[in-house]
Amino acid sequence: MTPPPDFPLGPGEDPDDDPFRGVPLFGDLARMLNQQMGRPGFGPRDTARQFAVQVATGGRSEPNVDPLVRIRLEELARVAELHVTRVTGLGVPTAGISLVEPVTRTRWVERTLDDYRDLLDVLASSLATAPDDDGPPDPGDPLAMFGPLMEMMGPMMVGLATGSMVGNLARRSFGQYDLPIPRPTREPVLVVAATVDEFAADWSLPADDVRLWVCIHELAHHAVLDVPHVRARLTELLNAYASGFDPGAADLSDRLGGIDPDQLGDPAAMAGLLGSPDVLLGALRSPAQEALLPDLEAAVAVVVGVVDHVMDTIGNGLLGDYAQLTEALRRRRVEASDADRFVERLLGLEMTQATYERGRRFVDGVAERAGAEAISRLWDEPRNLPTPAEVDAPGLWLARIDLPLD
Repeated sequence: MTPPPDFPLGPGEDPDDDPFRGVPLFGDLARMLNQQMGRPGFGPRDTARQFAVQVATGGRSEPNVDPLVRIRLEELARVAELHVTRVTGLGVPTAGISLVEPVTRTRWVERTLDDYRDLLDVLASSLATAPDDDGPPDPGDPLAMFGPLMEMMGPMMVGLATGSMVGNLARRSFGQYDLPIPRPTREPVLVVAATVDEFAADWSLPADDVRLWVCIHELAHHAVLDVPHVRARLTELLNAYASGFDPGAADLSDRLGGIDPDQLGDPAAMAGLLGSPDVLLGALRSPAQEALLPDLEAAVAVVVGVVDHVMDTIGNGLLGDYAQLTEALRRRRVEASDADRFVERLLGLEMTQATYERGRRFVDGVAERAGAEAISRLWDEPRNLPTPAEVDAPGLWLARIDLPLD
């Protein structure tokens, strides 16, 4: 196969050794990647940062946060802090003077890549193609090309996948806890001022009411995720899930087993084949991850259920239009795009309406049986975190931790 002029063979490369001969699309891509990987600034972390900012901003420059908006958000955060502390009995961790840091989407990307670094490194390592210990691929296997292709694409694809994920989150997030992932708690909580104010304008809602709602939401998460055993449990489960992907060629071959080999050289056919998150996750998700999901889903449901309970307790007495505001904001959070859902599923988090309702039923069930104060028993010790079965049957949880039922 003679390569096109844009992607010539490198010195010493033999066309007969090209594993992608007969499939021009992948041959061209492989040679392009070989050239790009030698360029400065091509590391996965740099690629992730550049791509995330591009996705988050659409390539447009952002104005700084208006100083008056910054001051107002900091004032509202102090109000939210007092009420979150009163309702939860938990302190809101602080970092110096500021509780919140009103930011642009670009700044949100930068902080998030730093805050998620350990989790993203685990995910990147898990998604990287493992070395083939079974010798060279069978040249007669039309799917054998995927092994060397993914090995060459690995660094760039890890950076692009990470950048796409964080960039998409930045476009939509109000703050740093739209996904309940623990972050450093000794730094100010991020609030994306432009996104908050755009939502208020789009829905004709008072800007300060939306800002206060977001501050309560963020600081309630901040307090709950600062509980050491809650943080440790979620971090353990998220890392275990992220490390559990299986990029082995056999899984991908099984997934693609019904594909006509002649389609593998057709760009349109391949775009349709690999463009679906279900195809990728179906190929990579392992049995170990499937076994882990019930525990992760239960832990997430409890966190978001408690936060919603805290917000309702505070908001109903603090915001006159709380019901309308909450309906709009909660509808938004479950009406995610395919890109948002893909990010969630890649991390083992599916923030659907069912997740929030499950958490809320658990919290309501505890409050109805033993009073709202019983919810605070979750923070006493690690053994008090409920099992998946107990999330769906709060009476079982109360019985296990020896609280009398009303």
